[in-house]
Amino acid sequence: MPDVRHALMDATARLGERADAELLLLHVLQQERGWLFTHADDELATDVQTAFRQLVARREAGEPVAYLTGRRGFWTLDLEVTPATLIPRPETELLVELALQRLPDRAPVEVVDLGTGSGAIALAIASERPQARVIATDASATALAVARRNAQRHHLDNVTFVHGDWLAPLAGQQFELIVSNPPYIEAADPHLAQGDLRHEPASALASGDDGLDDIRRILVDARHHLRPGGWLLFEHGWNQGEAVRGLLELAGYADVFTAQDLESRDRVSGGQC
Repeated sequence: MPDVRHALMDATARLGERADAELLLLHVLQQERGWLFTHADDELATDVQTAFRQLVARREAGEPVAYLTGRRGFWTLDLEVTPATLIPRPETELLVELALQRLPDRAPVEVVDLGTGSGAIALAIASERPQARVIATDASATALAVARRNAQRHHLDNVTFVHGDWLAPLAGQQFELIVSNPPYIEAADPHLAQGDLRHEPASALASGDDGLDDIRRILVDARHHLRPGGWLLFEHGWNQGEAVRGLLELAGYADVFTAQDLESRDRVSGGQC
């Protein structure tokens, strides 16, 4: 009967990635990562071996680890994710950082996260600004159900979830801050048929021939939902910074900027109303 060490060695050889192998085994065992350091010589029960091998085979076939385990860490939160939601990524934490810089520590401000998916951005902001009122919208009722469960799991009761397309369900409401990680990949981009992207919801990834259709709609509509001095911030592709700055300026935003991620790539742009 194989022990933990050899099971991980075999899985790592198949996947070419030890981190993935560890996450999958820990998921089967329902253990935290520290467990591996003290149990490397433990033998694995037959049912654990079988479940682990099945997950490794699915990962070999291309399924994202986050969907296989149903979890992904983001900011300080451990989030449920499903194939109905985009998988939260580390580079999106820049959007949260920039949002928090524009929100007072203790004030009853109002914020909206458009296309919330798993709720990652909305919940990260809500966790850091407990006096803020955060609204999270999504056109997918299935995604909103995931986001609600994440809010409940982390006891974040200052977030409200609204079903609808972008700002459409928020007629007449205004906010100090609007944030979004909208679809921004070109519809014909070959990367959509590669890697993890093959398994993520297409509606959360691609947006028209140049990837900017949803961003155009958001930045125009957001002008009617921002209070004076309010900010619109959104994530976009590494090669879209110049284009989105032009769109923001054309729409009448002030203090237009683009911030780069840790790999010095254009990642988040925004402007002030």
